[in-house]
Amino acid sequence: MSAEVFIALLVFSFVTSVTPGPNNLMLLASGVNFGFVRTVPHVLGIAVGFASLLVAVGLGLGALLVAYPQVHLALKISGAAYLLYLAWRIAMSRAVGANGQGRARPMTFLEAAAFQWVNPKAWVMAITAMAVYTNPQEPFLSILLVTLTFTLVNFPSVSVWAGFGLALRGFLSDPVRLKWFNIAMGISLAATLWPMLQ
Repeated sequence: MSAEVFIALLVFSFVTSVTPGPNNLMLLASGVNFGFVRTVPHVLGIAVGFASLLVAVGLGLGALLVAYPQVHLALKISGAAYLLYLAWRIAMSRAVGANGQGRARPMTFLEAAAFQWVNPKAWVMAITAMAVYTNPQEPFLSILLVTLTFTLVNFPSVSVWAGFGLALRGFLSDPVRLKWFNIAMGISLAATLWPMLQ
């Protein structure tokens, strides 16, 4: 991979990782509701889950979805349903979970990792990255390089959103503000489905 292509990959991975999407909106809400430390497993789950998705797409899963559109449709439907469930959970959260009190809890490592497999933005990112930045002459090496680059860039990029949530935590300790923030986050998360429906 040339230096120019690698720099382009770095920029692509940063922009796609740091811009709003389902993961980042959930991390923002988690940072507000649970704090940064309790959100770290969610952040790690995103990094590992997305890395596994990149490798799978690089090894041919993307081609399988093109060959079998019914599998792609099932993935879209299950992903949309789960995303709406998560949006509902966020929207209905009403208390900052300072000490793990109440039923609300942050997303676990495994939940966050599994979510990458039904996250529409993650699929678009993975398919685009593997189509544009891998080298057919060195497929395994380039898949590994793209995956490592995304993992190293993704972790700090998505962590920023949990940090934003932590910064807003004091302001949103007022129950009314928190209620409307969580409703807005739930609606915003559900709205991320719009591009998938077109």
